[in-house]
Amino acid sequence: MRTAPLTLEQLRVAVDDGGIDTVVLALTDMQGRLQGKRFHAPYFLDQVVAHGSEGCNYLLAVDVDMNTVDGYAMSSWARGYGDFAMRPDLVTLRPVPWQPGTALLLADLEWLDGSGPVVASPRQILRRQLDRLAGHGLTAYAGTELEFVLFRDSYEEAWRRGYRDLTPANQYNVDYSLLGTARVEPLLRRIRTEMAGAGLTPESAKGECNLGQHEIAFRYDEALTCADHHVIYKNGAKEIAAQEGMSITFMAKPNAREGNSCHIHFSLRDADGRPVLAGDGPAHLSATGQRVLAGLLATMREFSLFSAPNVNSYKRYQPGSFAPTALRWGTDNRTCALRLVGHGPGLRVENRAPGADVNPYLAIAALAAGAVHGIERELTLEEECTGNAYDDGTAERVPGTLRDALALWESSELARDAFGPEVVAHYANQARVELTAFDAAITDWELTRGFERL
Repeated sequence: MRTAPLTLEQLRVAVDDGGIDTVVLALTDMQGRLQGKRFHAPYFLDQVVAHGSEGCNYLLAVDVDMNTVDGYAMSSWARGYGDFAMRPDLVTLRPVPWQPGTALLLADLEWLDGSGPVVASPRQILRRQLDRLAGHGLTAYAGTELEFVLFRDSYEEAWRRGYRDLTPANQYNVDYSLLGTARVEPLLRRIRTEMAGAGLTPESAKGECNLGQHEIAFRYDEALTCADHHVIYKNGAKEIAAQEGMSITFMAKPNAREGNSCHIHFSLRDADGRPVLAGDGPAHLSATGQRVLAGLLATMREFSLFSAPNVNSYKRYQPGSFAPTALRWGTDNRTCALRLVGHGPGLRVENRAPGADVNPYLAIAALAAGAVHGIERELTLEEECTGNAYDDGTAERVPGTLRDALALWESSELARDAFGPEVVAHYANQARVELTAFDAAITDWELTRGFERL
């Protein structure tokens, strides 16, 4: 059993000593954001630890602007927009160094009538897929690599300016540049050290290609813990940037330059903790490793909604952009959607399809479901790509738009078998809501082309 960065007894002592006065109980919504409540710490200890709390079930049935929208079976005006229970997961309890006197923990969602978990909640979706892997004696490990673009404008200033003409933290490509990244090292250092204080394990920070683009990497962990750390980091990095009068965006494609990726490293271990992907087969893969990769490839198109959930997500997929377009695999080949990396027990697959806007619980759940599919069907792995996958005219492609991904998702028997019809319908509705909003929007592109000249 994993040990929490902050135990309940340590929290009690810190509250008694006056070191902690606020406890944040958070859930992850469909968009991968933290939502929840801040509790007066003594009340949290006296009441919430034992009994949990409640939150309106519209938290899993709204758009990105928190508007109530139609089409969700679980939450609607007809159903009265009732509550679900937020059950604290004490294993996730931790201090929040960037907020004075604060601790945080995550919640699992259950229905108040005792009928069970809220199956469409992202954390529950991942738990179910990890249980399926456990049925094969396997445990999933993952690491997410989140890129972001940093601006010297505050979030409030960016809002007032309509997110136009902002000042990136770097004026040129600082990929691996120590000089360029030193310009913002005070902020990067603060994020690294304060995430470590929250129980995460930072590894490194580096510059990326877009202007003001950076990446902070964290050590891999068990899949659920990895997703928990991902959402805590993403939320915390924005809070820290805001405190410094700056802003960070994790949009998949914030401008015409390079997009923000979220490469996900994925591996499996058996019941004795031994890695199972490596072996004596092609590319040093075991039979299980080959079936896992084959399963991932077989399901990637139909599960794209879980790795690219927004209209903007699909703008990343451009030839020669380091974002994949071909569903191929290759050893240390960054042109492929699946890149095999590492050696021996460290062998793992890197899924290069997700952008930084991804919900990590859903994306990792898709990987786990793909692995189960490959294992159970004993799929045969196709030959690896040794050249430029962008030029591979025979490969299946990443869906080009959210509309394409939605059509694949709704018609997918694989998705229904893996996630259940309730989850398929719930996240299909989320995609339709986003498409309806996008179709009604007047974009800068339309105004620039049409205001005078049409």
